[in-house]
Amino acid sequence: MADTRSYLFTSESVTEGHPDKICDQISDAILDAILTREAELAEQGYVGPDGVAADVSSVRAAVETFTTTGIITVMGEVRTQAYVDVDSIVRGVVESIGYTSDDFGFNASTCAVANYIHSQSPDIAMGVDKSLEAKSNEADPYDIGAGDQGMMFGYASNETPEYLPMPIALAHRLARRLAEVRKSGELSYLRPDGKTQVTVEYEDGKPVRVDTIVISTQHDPDVTQAEIHDDMVKHVIEPTIPAKFLQDTKYFINPTGRFVIGGPQGDAGLTGRKIIVDTYGGMARHGGGAFSGKDPTKVDRSAAYAARYVAKNIVASGIADRCEIQLAYAIGVARPVSIFVDTFGTGKISDEAIVALIRKHFELRPAGIIDMLDLRRPIYKQTAAYGHFGRTDVDLPWEHTDKAEVLKKEAGI
Repeated sequence: MADTRSYLFTSESVTEGHPDKICDQISDAILDAILTREAELAEQGYVGPDGVAADVSSVRAAVETFTTTGIITVMGEVRTQAYVDVDSIVRGVVESIGYTSDDFGFNASTCAVANYIHSQSPDIAMGVDKSLEAKSNEADPYDIGAGDQGMMFGYASNETPEYLPMPIALAHRLARRLAEVRKSGELSYLRPDGKTQVTVEYEDGKPVRVDTIVISTQHDPDVTQAEIHDDMVKHVIEPTIPAKFLQDTKYFINPTGRFVIGGPQGDAGLTGRKIIVDTYGGMARHGGGAFSGKDPTKVDRSAAYAARYVAKNIVASGIADRCEIQLAYAIGVARPVSIFVDTFGTGKISDEAIVALIRKHFELRPAGIIDMLDLRRPIYKQTAAYGHFGRTDVDLPWEHTDKAEVLKKEAGI
């Protein structure tokens, strides 16, 4: 049954200068560099001292980053024939974000960088390289196992052009706008750290107005709160949020009264600690696995992308107004152990019929997902801030709706 309630729902986003997002971007920048260099070595026919040829399909990565005042620590497990300059990658990311002065409390040129990356466990590798199905002589070309157990969710809604829930879509737009006006010099007193939050009022399951907007933005010490408030409304909120939704909207701009100390000086940061910001803002369920720093054999990442791809195509086809997909895997096993669909009463065919369409038209084994979405490419750093889904500023394969027409035709709608 469709939702007939009236309610408020809130989601948040953060800017690229938030400590957790610094870490996500570093982890994914390292992954991108490894994928890039491994592909170059493979093209050159490089064979390592261990006799193993470079091959981008053999890359495994789970890179974690931690930061606090004055230091960034990188750790995790990697399998690659490539060498990448971790120190330079880390400093380059921090510089691109805008931490380029000691006045900001963190400086790309002077912070310490510690690297504790080591090789992948062979116990994990044996299950990923050759799946249980392959060991049982039941394999086809997609015979690599899932890199871990777990469940992953994908979601889509037709309430915004991004096929995202409106609260998270608007929160991301505000966060991106904060970075734009800072980097362009339009508001030169802004510093890299910042957060946004949007509360949307729903009636009968549809968004009707923005009830509350919260913006907390790091700033120079000599700017007044009144100036910040006026500038946020004029230069960030009004150019970003459609005017029809700004009806009796409450604004809370830097509600603590001061936000000079920010970034890693203000809070420690860690990869994978903004998983709700990365996905659907709490409107959909989450399996708990983070994305950044993980190569696509890790179903925490690739299956979450696949689930979004499936859900978005179902909604784009008109089969449902809202759709949530759950996929679940066992480590070392290629085929998902379950596929679950919930259309929240908005489906034009049964959820069971949608599952049958999914099984027919989407390859959901890890190797199949990697091929379907072409994931062995250096495309990940661009996802590490402002959300992995609903992006209109970059071309991400799981955001394509190329299956919508065939799904619509087979559903008979």
